[in-house]
Amino acid sequence: MAGIKDVAARAGVSMATASRALTGHPSVSDAARAAVRAAADELGYRANGVARSLRTRRTRILGLVVPDVLNPFFTELARAVEEEARALGYSVIIGNADDRPEQLDHQLRSLLERRTDGLLVAPADDPSAELLRRTARSGTPLVFVDRWIAGAPGVPVVRADGRAAVRALVRHLHRLGRRRIAVITGPAATATGRERLDAFRGALGELGLPPRPELIGHGDFRAESGRRETARLLSLPRHSRPDAVFAADNLMALGALDAIRAAGLRVPAGIALAAFDDIPWFAHLDPPLTAIAQPTAELGRAAVRALADRIEGRPAASVTLDARLVARASCGEPGGARGGGTGRLGNVRRCDDGAERRERESGS
Repeated sequence: MAGIKDVAARAGVSMATASRALTGHPSVSDAARAAVRAAADELGYRANGVARSLRTRRTRILGLVVPDVLNPFFTELARAVEEEARALGYSVIIGNADDRPEQLDHQLRSLLERRTDGLLVAPADDPSAELLRRTARSGTPLVFVDRWIAGAPGVPVVRADGRAAVRALVRHLHRLGRRRIAVITGPAATATGRERLDAFRGALGELGLPPRPELIGHGDFRAESGRRETARLLSLPRHSRPDAVFAADNLMALGALDAIRAAGLRVPAGIALAAFDDIPWFAHLDPPLTAIAQPTAELGRAAVRALADRIEGRPAASVTLDARLVARASCGEPGGARGGGTGRLGNVRRCDDGAERRERESGS
């Protein structure tokens, strides 16, 4: 069986270069990497990962635990994590926690038993997350991405700050004449769920709109909860019924849309609808859906870089990126925007340049 020495000789490089090329190390040139891989294929060489990990005490494997692999936000995040990890010479094992504490613990134990070099985790702040806290205190390289928990000091957090975008959304709805604005929030056990609800309440206060408990729906970042809570909101007496719904997650927004259509209402004429977490097909709905967009791919890449720094003994800082509001037609924007433009109004990205121009010229 061919060894690394044979591969290096066939490719015309040193054994060290051949080894780095096969592990994806960024210091190797593209030409040398191609030559080494071609030589390995010709000779039928396969690296012995077990032997290498015993020798180096590294597996070059990262673990990623997400709350819901079916959520488009985490799907995009996982793709970005895998791409950045591959560029740095790592592979990734993905675990789905299904937003259940016992499943999170199962995934953590499995990844730790596989001797992963480090972990990226999007947790819920649940009292039962003690295994995650112990893992953080043990010195295992760990980075929180999107969500974070208390009781894990020193663990970098890579996340998007959506508070300004939520405030921009509420002001946007208010400017369009919406006064009874409801929210379907995520679980209070998650940092993101709490942050989005707090930002929403604060934005109402800035506009002098009193908080109305009946207009707060409590969801779980799943479509069914958005459907259920929207149906409840639409069953309120007419004078209390919302004229706009903000779903604090993309899947809950899709559930809300189902309930609105089931009630025989149209968006935005009957009710406005907006979501947190933009996804590609929101622009193709009828009408296109207003949403707060997170820089998902950038979050994934930044999280991998922070984890690689921790693994390799370098300082790793937390990273906070800004979310932005993408205004489309689902809230009743002038001109019935259908998408396609990239104009900006403050920190609001509009999808209809004509609508933006008319709004600016009117002084609103």
